[in-house]
Amino acid sequence: MRLPSREQGDCRLPYAGDQAEQASHIAVHRPEAPSAGNVPLAMRLAQTTRLLLLPLCAFAGGACVTALGSGPKTAQGDTPYAAMEQLGRVLVEVENEYVDPVDRAKLVDGAIKGMVAELDPHSSYMPPEEYLAFESDTEGQFGGIGIEVENRNDQLIVLAPIEGSPAERAGIKSGDLIISVDGKDPSSEPLDKLVKRLRGAPGSHVKMGVRRTGVAEILTFDLAREIIHVPSVASKLLVDRVAYVRVKQFQERTHDELLEAAARLRARAGGKLTGIILDLRADPGGLVDQAADVADEFLEDGVIYTARHRGQIVDEVSARAGGAFVHEPCVVLVNQWTASASELVAGALQDHKRGIIVGEPTFGKGSVQAILSLPGGAGMRLTISRYYTPSGHAIQADGVHPDVTVELKKEEGLVSYREKDLAGHLAPQSSGGAAETKPKNVVILDGDAGSAPPEATGSEAKNVADDPEKGTDAVLKVGWRVLRKEMAGAPPSK
Repeated sequence: MRLPSREQGDCRLPYAGDQAEQASHIAVHRPEAPSAGNVPLAMRLAQTTRLLLLPLCAFAGGACVTALGSGPKTAQGDTPYAAMEQLGRVLVEVENEYVDPVDRAKLVDGAIKGMVAELDPHSSYMPPEEYLAFESDTEGQFGGIGIEVENRNDQLIVLAPIEGSPAERAGIKSGDLIISVDGKDPSSEPLDKLVKRLRGAPGSHVKMGVRRTGVAEILTFDLAREIIHVPSVASKLLVDRVAYVRVKQFQERTHDELLEAAARLRARAGGKLTGIILDLRADPGGLVDQAADVADEFLEDGVIYTARHRGQIVDEVSARAGGAFVHEPCVVLVNQWTASASELVAGALQDHKRGIIVGEPTFGKGSVQAILSLPGGAGMRLTISRYYTPSGHAIQADGVHPDVTVELKKEEGLVSYREKDLAGHLAPQSSGGAAETKPKNVVILDGDAGSAPPEATGSEAKNVADDPEKGTDAVLKVGWRVLRKEMAGAPPSK
């Protein structure tokens, strides 16, 4: 039975009773804190500690019972308030003795960031501006002009304008080189800061200078920002009534978009599909409840995943009958950038023998982060549990191992980069379930075998060839051949 839960960014936000429609960024309701000017520093820091601990206890329920008012003991026998007192003393010394005047708020923010960052690569403190941007990303919409960009050799290249966006309507094209944003050279600042400048309030304007191949003069665009919705699912009906479904990231509407895609595909196929290719390559994860709902559409029953906190199962999510894609033969494409929530989907379909996994071993991010709202508009991402596939295999620092491994001859000096390579990553944990590390088959592709085309930005996967055999995507071609063999031995679809 599916437990009532809400996950964000691979993170759990506990529901309060039946308030299932409450805003997703509210974890718990907190009383207003006294003004900083009326409370001694040590007391303010202690209150901050209680605020940080409260959401985690709300999530864990009986698994985490903490008497906040009595000052819980740490493993070393000291209270957390002793550490806060030490922090307060350091802050006073810095404020009084540092060579230049300091900003107290900036120092405290830095201290909190450092404390949380010490835990693991996926736990972090987010100041208000960063937290707001994070929420926009998980919602799948933001104020902007609607382009996907890439920093290539210190040049900002347009990968593609988003379908229906101001950028597409203005005529910006894939491959355009952005040479100015509001009169500033884009190479003079980091990509994340540039993206923030391209985004903004709906109705506000941004001016871009663009150089285009084959056009002598510089093109100038004055674009009005709009709320941009980024589709997370792209689909296409391939030859022989095979459905291609690409999930780019698990956002708030991913499951709804999947069902809309299923309806379109079946209508175009005349009601019946013969097979499905689910493409999870470079899917970084996202909202876990959406990932579970997507997996549910491929499964009739059984566990989708479990989550464990300090060795104890705290969540078990199971499939329900009546999914949109439960009968057709299925192949799932993955690579080293398939991470987190997308690994849950791949692992569930593999363990239930519902889909053949084709591609590279996945990234191996198997941890759950709680998203906690903090006073002042800040937020915190805190690792609280580990994921396990239905067979009990821990994804953390191991990933999902394909049934058919596709090995690409990589350029010399190119390094494989996964969770296990991150400094401070959570160690893998044995769970009694063993992953099959030896693939059934290995396909080695030459360097000139072809690669995936640029990502489609709309709900139609226009970048995918109708017949993968005639396309340039070598991994898709392997998945297509595997699926054809499955289709040849499969009973007629219902």
